Amino acid sequence: MPLACLTDFQAFARERLPKSTWDFIEGGADDSFTRDDNIAAFKRIRLRPRYLKNVVNVDTRTTIQGEEITAPICISPTGFHCLVWPDGEMSTARAAQAAGVCYITSTFATCALEDIAATAPRGLRWFQLYVHPDRQLSKQLVQRVESLGFKALVITVDVPKLGNRRHDIRNQLDLKLNLLLKDLRWPKEIDALAEVVAAVKGAMEVYLDGGIRTGNDVLKALALGAKCVFLGRPILWGLAYKGEDGVKELLNIIKNEFHTSMALTGCQSVADINQDMVQFSRL
Repeated sequence: MPLACLTDFQAFARERLPKSTWDFIEGGADDSFTRDDNIAAFKRIRLRPRYLKNVVNVDTRTTIQGEEITAPICISPTGFHCLVWPDGEMSTARAAQAAGVCYITSTFATCALEDIAATAPRGLRWFQLYVHPDRQLSKQLVQRVESLGFKALVITVDVPKLGNRRHDIRNQLDLKLNLLLKDLRWPKEIDALAEVVAAVKGAMEVYLDGGIRTGNDVLKALALGAKCVFLGRPILWGLAYKGEDGVKELLNIIKNEFHTSMALTGCQSVADINQDMVQFSRL
């Protein structure tokens, strides 16, 4: 049966992957409240439909850091992609290039950075950096990714100590640098977004990851001030489904959903999206 939405990919991955790998991907720290709240928070927001608008030519393109992407939906840094597909991050990079979106490669990629760059030479690549106490080591890594054509650094600052990932302890899964997915402890990502946007006062672009599962979610995040959203776990679900083709299929589904959401809220371009498009449910 064809997969119709991102949660279909999630269900497939749950059935296909070994339990320890699935728990590693899907688990959060402690009780996983933040993971679950990030998803639930989007359901409290409703879109306001706009009718009698000319939406014959809806354009989902935008830019991040001056680079054009086909939609404001890119790929978060997650590590250990070879756990779910043999070609790992190389398949992810090729899918991102084909989709015309940015892929943030993790410090803990399981493929060589040189191979990731070579397999998708035209792709927009950023690099996620955990700053090492040995600053010379960090410097060498930054110089390496710069030489390979990575366009930006995404520096992780919210992990002064690793989270208590209970599933991995129970499964005796020890990957040493157990930092597959970041889960901010508080507050919910979507609730923090408006505060962050207000605080930066337009001085920089604001991005959001965490809890995005539909094209509606993408529009909600943009309406509240995000310039772009990033997908983490869903990309691994797509990778588990059919590797590069699975990631491309998943991205195509959520991009089409976002296109529909834009049309139903009367937006011809991403620039038309604003806070008037959403309201918070009183339920």
